[in-house]
Amino acid sequence: MTDSDFDVLVIGGGTGNNVAAAAAEAGLETALVEPGPLGGTCLNRGCNPSKMLIQAANAATHVREAGRFHVDATFEGVDHAAVVEEMDDLLGGIAEEMAARYRETEHLTLFDERTRFLDERTVELGGEAVTAERVVVAAGSRPVVPPIDGLEEVDYLTSQDALYLRETPESLVIMGGGYIAVELGHFFDAMGTDVTVVEMNDTLVHREDGEVAEALTGIAADRHEVHTGHRVTAVAETDGGYAVHAEPETGEELVVEGSEVLVALGRRPNSDTLDLDAAGIEVDDRGFVETNEYLETTAENVWAQGDVAGNALFKHSGDYETRHTIANVVDDERRAIDLSAMPHAIFTEPQIAGVGATEEELEADDTAYLVGRADYSDSAMGRAKKLDHGFVKVLAAPNGEILGAHAIGYEASTLLHEAVLAMRTGATVEDVAGAIHAHPTLSKVVEAAFRDVPL
Repeated sequence: MTDSDFDVLVIGGGTGNNVAAAAAEAGLETALVEPGPLGGTCLNRGCNPSKMLIQAANAATHVREAGRFHVDATFEGVDHAAVVEEMDDLLGGIAEEMAARYRETEHLTLFDERTRFLDERTVELGGEAVTAERVVVAAGSRPVVPPIDGLEEVDYLTSQDALYLRETPESLVIMGGGYIAVELGHFFDAMGTDVTVVEMNDTLVHREDGEVAEALTGIAADRHEVHTGHRVTAVAETDGGYAVHAEPETGEELVVEGSEVLVALGRRPNSDTLDLDAAGIEVDDRGFVETNEYLETTAENVWAQGDVAGNALFKHSGDYETRHTIANVVDDERRAIDLSAMPHAIFTEPQIAGVGATEEELEADDTAYLVGRADYSDSAMGRAKKLDHGFVKVLAAPNGEILGAHAIGYEASTLLHEAVLAMRTGATVEDVAGAIHAHPTLSKVVEAAFRDVPL
């Protein structure tokens, strides 16, 4: 033991809990600081609960559409409360079990409270100054709530609130059109809510490849009300719920109403809660902790990872960073991260997945590229599943280097990983196109897209 109170102190119990566990297992006196349930956003407020709820939404959709396959099925409704309670019981139990296990772990002290820096590698815990030889900042992020006129005066929902509603809202206005907005829009629409989405950009999920974004926007607009190109300016309470006012760049003001209103306008890092200046830890202009390729911050022996570091706000990127943090902090290695070919997925119906550059990004950079494309409906499995929409799109350099791949359609999140592995390992378009793909799987759509690249 050093002169410090702890060898390693980890702030944040999301992906950071694995760093703390590894440090304790290595015999280092370790502190894990987490005021909420362990598991962080993903387990408690994000990926895990949302995907469990979306499975119920998908099941409801399949029953409604069973007639397309000449199956006589009647949709009687969904027990919304039971869906949420089952999810809450399962995930809450995992978080509680994790906390109980860590409290019994040798060399590991769990602090169920908030903290802030007092000095370099010194934080406040229980009203006292606590020091550590090495500190890992993994404090996560939270929903953005912008200063919209009247918003603070109404009982709005964030994504966390929406996930734990026990009753299906009669109507819901969603402010925002990013991945959280469209996933929750799909869920509530499938559960029977009258959904309205208001988005300031010209399409939903505007950071996706433009063709994918346009496709999802059209599909969503066929299912519920979608207003793109409108910036929300005010929210007000009405007799039956809430009125959301939004303005286009030109034209008249839009007013939509719902019994609930959901703010889904992105996330911000929790760096502002930690008094980072006291430790000499610098952040960028958006508040994300600045790190180098070893996840080191501007303060000596302080690392940062996950959402608060802003390298990529995904659980899978956080898991990847965790492995490198353990190597660098616990094992005294010098292992640099490589965030190339970072995939992402959106679990709407249909799913969206992407990796690498979009066509718009390549055009903006004046990069020469070729396009390969294949529709689900042209594949044997696509026809068997009666998939009317969906495609895989490949972007490649003239020499066959894979620059990006994007998909919208059934199980796109799974299909994309062939392209991810190819990009990560340096495989070319010819390598993927020349691989034998089992027939009649949906992977044949990926093969067809790569074979369509006009090299």
